Amino acid sequence: METYVWDVRNYVHDLSTYPQIAEIIAGFKEDELIAIPTETVYGLAANAKSAAAVSKVYVAKGRPSDNPLIVHIYSQKQMDFIENIHPAAQQLMDYFWPGPISFILPLKKDSLAEQVTAGKETVAVRMPEDKTALQLLEIVGLPLAAPSANLSGRPSPTNYEHVYEDLNGRIHGIVRGDDSHIGIESTVLDCSSYPFRIARPGAITASMLEEVVAGCMTEADYTSDDAPIAPGMKYRHYAPNSPIQLVDGGISSSLQVDRHTAVVGPESIRFLVTGGTFYPLCQDEQDIKGASANLYDVLRAIDHNKEITEIILSGFKRDEASQALMNRIDKASAGK
Repeated sequence: METYVWDVRNYVHDLSTYPQIAEIIAGFKEDELIAIPTETVYGLAANAKSAAAVSKVYVAKGRPSDNPLIVHIYSQKQMDFIENIHPAAQQLMDYFWPGPISFILPLKKDSLAEQVTAGKETVAVRMPEDKTALQLLEIVGLPLAAPSANLSGRPSPTNYEHVYEDLNGRIHGIVRGDDSHIGIESTVLDCSSYPFRIARPGAITASMLEEVVAGCMTEADYTSDDAPIAPGMKYRHYAPNSPIQLVDGGISSSLQVDRHTAVVGPESIRFLVTGGTFYPLCQDEQDIKGASANLYDVLRAIDHNKEITEIILSGFKRDEASQALMNRIDKASAGK
């Protein structure tokens, strides 16, 4: 069965006036899977309180069952499934929500479908800033578990076409909204102990968090492949069909490649490349936001070029500003 597509782009000012809004609401309440736009990437949303609905997420994506999901809300008043919130975490939520950050918090027993947390006693929660997503969450009135709306391991979707390409026929519907302008999944902040630590880097960095609550962050991070507490930690992710060779620090001298090679990097290095096909990520090495917004779209575009058998990707200087981008590039080029 073909997946429904609801194009709501002309109704972003008031989604309740969209002619088929009742169909979307009914879908969620009948435990169907519906992809929704957010500012980070498109999410595959399901009723987080329904085991039947959440189980479908893992099947549709081909997602490992030990990889937890993020629950999306439109208001903090929906967080009746959380046991308690550290005062510093509350300050950060008040400041950064709605926005591209998820908080790992202690979960009340039996308040959400067990599959959401992969059996853990904590859950990641996010309030997206995308207007369509926020309105949908409010209209539906349910917390929605929503990982990226793609086949597991593939580049995440930043527009409707990406979702349709991966999941047409596998899910009930797609809410077609604006393209994702951030293009990188949310920061995941582990608030299960203090000081906090970042479980997955994103657009909101440790320095930004420290500016709001001084001393709230530890430099410790997660490197273990066992029992991931946040999405994107354990498995190879974000990967195109062709293998990626990463040039750490960026291409800085002349590079000649054959016609089966795609070279990806800032527009400013195009003159260094001879042969192959060049795919620009952004204008220059300083344009981290542009590269982040375009990364998944470029990797998917390369997949459509059947002549390409390998990818050479020009990396960026590794610092806090590029941490999330390089994390995704590292995962995409990993051998496992």
